[in-house]
Amino acid sequence: MICISVTPTSRTLAKVDLLNASRQGDIIELCIDHLAKTPDFKDLIGDLDKPVIISCRRKQDGGHWNGSEEDRLSLIRQAIVAGPDYIELDLDIAPQVPRFGETKRLIAFTRLDRPEYDVDSVFEEAIKHQADVIKFRWPTLTLSQSWPLLAAVSQSRSIPIVGQGLSRGELTFSVLGKKYNSPWIYAALEKGMEDFSGQATIHELNDIYHINDINKKTSFIAVAGLGEAETKTLKTMNEGFRKLGLNRRCLPMHIEKLERLTKMFDILKIKVLVANVQLASRLHPLADHAEPQDRETGYFDLFLKRADGWHGYNTLMRALRNKMKNLLHVESEDGHLRKRSAAIVIGTGNTAKTAIQILQQENVIVTITGPDEKQAQQLAEQMQTRVVPIQSMYDMHNDLVFLTDPALKAGPGRQQVNPSYFRPSMAIIDLCNIPLEHELTAQARERGCDILSSKELWKAQVKAQFKTFTGEKLPE
Repeated sequence: MICISVTPTSRTLAKVDLLNASRQGDIIELCIDHLAKTPDFKDLIGDLDKPVIISCRRKQDGGHWNGSEEDRLSLIRQAIVAGPDYIELDLDIAPQVPRFGETKRLIAFTRLDRPEYDVDSVFEEAIKHQADVIKFRWPTLTLSQSWPLLAAVSQSRSIPIVGQGLSRGELTFSVLGKKYNSPWIYAALEKGMEDFSGQATIHELNDIYHINDINKKTSFIAVAGLGEAETKTLKTMNEGFRKLGLNRRCLPMHIEKLERLTKMFDILKIKVLVANVQLASRLHPLADHAEPQDRETGYFDLFLKRADGWHGYNTLMRALRNKMKNLLHVESEDGHLRKRSAAIVIGTGNTAKTAIQILQQENVIVTITGPDEKQAQQLAEQMQTRVVPIQSMYDMHNDLVFLTDPALKAGPGRQQVNPSYFRPSMAIIDLCNIPLEHELTAQARERGCDILSSKELWKAQVKAQFKTFTGEKLPE
């Protein structure tokens, strides 16, 4: 089930929000700590045909209550008299609020600093205070932080446990929780009405994750990253699964530490990991097996678990090699084809190494530059190519320009790239933050350059990745 949190600041709008929430969710949470004035609780919830939870959270618990604790307790008692299905009580105040009528007691334990690892002690304490449901809330930015919350809700206990992650990483827990028998998961009604920063909306859970179709047999594909670029990837793949009738779903996650990652994947039966541009350069220790050319770049954006371990792949290299074919040759003024023979790679990461390896195989003269001259020098020595300071690149003739560093800035500054450098004879390849376009690419397009966009590369990558781990062609 999905519980939609409603956070009205106005009593007038509260009834509209509650009605909208009741049409889309299974349970409604009315967060009264956002209200400016005390409402008529019976009037607010009397006409709803879905179960209602009323909560009033202190700032120390991530809420918005500005009044005294005495006034908050008084407001909670008034709310109980109105007969909601559940009243949320913090563990420390539960002894001060006796059971009343048929309202069930949802006893909540919140930490804002870290996960709680002694769940059993909290559970026993909540039982002493007549809990009907126990709720745990803490930050779940990474999969590791989500792990104890998932363990808490998935274990069979005498009293149901629900969980709520307090970060954008709540998405990881919510998608997993839907499979692993969480009594309900939380969502905001719409953007701008979140109970906490980064909370997913009901539209997001439905439109991107098709959340109600997830069940015990759903298998997950891990997608590393919680940003706009990663959301485009998992939304596309999830829609592909839906159209092909595959009971699979992309699981968004923020990966920080690698130590226990494969163990957690084994428990969750995750056998595919798609990595974003930033993480692909860090994940090489996970690859038990890889092609020598992929290993040389140190860049792995796709991992597959097979019988003999994890296999790592640089799908960017394959997509880039295929897409570059049309850029390597250009028609000259006399109508003949000429080869673009000189390239500059701006950036020093593993995406730069991927580009350099392809260029060297095509016998293109390569020059490296970047804002960090020391790193550029080290990469040039490693790849056996030449290097120049970034301010000296304007004196060189290059007809292929690779943008590989997301931190690159457009401008006339010493460590910036001046867009006036771009000429119509150049081809620009954007590898900064696939599939999002860098500002320099947009300016190069305005100056008439040939463009291999990050979006075009991303399409080729996603299609290849989807085919690799499903055996099916991704619908166009």
